Amino acid sequence: MEQRSKAERLLWSQFDALEMGSGWTEQDVASPQILVEDVYGDSHPGSVHLHQLSEQAKYGVLQSGGYPAEYHVTDICDGCAQGHDGMNVILASREAIADMVELHASAVPWDGMILSSSCDKSIPAHLKAAARMDIPTIFVPGGSMRPGPHMTTSLAAGDISLRQKRKDAIQPQEIRDYKLTGCPSVGACTFLGTASTMQCMAEALGLTLPGAALCPATMRDILEGARSAGRQMMKLVAMGLTPSKIMTEAAFRNAIIVHSAIGGSTNATLHLPSIARELGLQLPMELFDEINHQTPHLANVYPSGQHLTEAFWFAGGVPMVEWMLRDMLDLDVMTVTGKRLGDNLEALWQEHWFDRNLGYLDNYHLKREDVIFPREKATEKGSVAILKGNLAPEGSVVKYSACVKEQRSCTGPARVFDHEENAYQAVVNRQIQPGDILVIRYEGPRGCGMPEMLMTTEAIVCDEALNGKVALVTDGRFSGATRGAAIGHVSPEAAVGGPIAFVEDGDLIAFDIEKRALNIVGLHGKPATPEEVEAALKARAQKGVKPPEPRRGFYKRYTQNALSAMKGAGLD
Repeated sequence: MEQRSKAERLLWSQFDALEMGSGWTEQDVASPQILVEDVYGDSHPGSVHLHQLSEQAKYGVLQSGGYPAEYHVTDICDGCAQGHDGMNVILASREAIADMVELHASAVPWDGMILSSSCDKSIPAHLKAAARMDIPTIFVPGGSMRPGPHMTTSLAAGDISLRQKRKDAIQPQEIRDYKLTGCPSVGACTFLGTASTMQCMAEALGLTLPGAALCPATMRDILEGARSAGRQMMKLVAMGLTPSKIMTEAAFRNAIIVHSAIGGSTNATLHLPSIARELGLQLPMELFDEINHQTPHLANVYPSGQHLTEAFWFAGGVPMVEWMLRDMLDLDVMTVTGKRLGDNLEALWQEHWFDRNLGYLDNYHLKREDVIFPREKATEKGSVAILKGNLAPEGSVVKYSACVKEQRSCTGPARVFDHEENAYQAVVNRQIQPGDILVIRYEGPRGCGMPEMLMTTEAIVCDEALNGKVALVTDGRFSGATRGAAIGHVSPEAAVGGPIAFVEDGDLIAFDIEKRALNIVGLHGKPATPEEVEAALKARAQKGVKPPEPRRGFYKRYTQNALSAMKGAGLD
């Protein structure tokens, strides 16, 4: 492959002068030039260590004859945005980060690109940018945080925060102890939330080195992996192997199979279609449903299971899941190793990678089969369902693997809220009754930017009177850590006149996960026929939808132009 940077640099002599004014030498400017882009910054534990990974990647590039340049676009954290309007811009940040990486990658004729991030929106942003630029690219995940005390996660915040708001429900010492131990290290939160899910999706798509996703962020392995990525980058440049040759339709299908098997976050149903769209590919929601009907749920990882992401990696992580499901996967897909997926898995066995880390599991008195079930011991198929009906004509998403079986079919009266904050306060103030179905609307991409509802779902499951007895339906989204009967991404959303905009308090809502159904079945507490419901919604729609509050800047541009959640909620 012709060295792209060398050819285009000859067009303007100032190019070399500018780089040499930045400390490059004549040898450096003559070498293949690699953009090393991360989301390093002081914003949260998933980003604060990434400069160390980028440094190792740069060493790998230098060792292999290239010259790296490091750029940063710091990401933001869902956890820091809980409970206030900051949550409204979190999903939109995916688009902003992708655009900035595109700008960085476009202004200079790089020969290749190494991207590193750990968390919810930055990973899909990086994958979108990789697809958009289509130059040789490797993704380096930021790994997993250490477990908290007694194998807890940062999600203990749900219970702590609820009791903080109730009189005499918690002592100051318990709050302080959580603050000191809830996030004990750098890395992504150690449950299978969106951050951990998207690390796994990047690997399942073939854009990371094998075994990279969810490596403990404090272990030497993650540094060696980053160094190896830098060395491999130069091989990709020589081969001319770009993301469009790796993230193919078959690779996306593989990723959805892995997502189904691990019980990944519902947010992947936003991110994978949005990444695919950059490549001109379509991922219909029906494909997720089809695959979830067929794929055994293997990962016993919180919140769908018992164990933490560190243990999942010790048990073999994504490669072990791929190995167990190899008859369902396309093993001929290309990966950033320059080899087929099937070849990568065979090489991991030969290299003893699958067994080397089992001793770490033994430290916790665990065996592989405790964390990743053998197929014959899988108790159910899939983890995510797409529900449709007169409340969600285009679809909605539920993670049933994190919902007790007794609550997978339910009918109850609607308690309607136009903002999550109001619904949360109703739970805190014990104004919600067992059997109620909370409806939170105007929280979709065109509404408030599609914030997540973690505060409310955690308040429900942490309240003994409501846990397993109250469901939530929203056109917003959920954290990957969400537990319980939580149905999100209801489409069309309220802001564009979807049926959810016209639900009223007391209307009866019914959902059935097995039947993939979500419907309004009654009006003001009385059962109604589908025709009566349709007529009532049509009459209510005459009043129109609630107008948005005044907005400005990027938030305004996003909410005015975002696509439906069923199409990934990106910008057209």
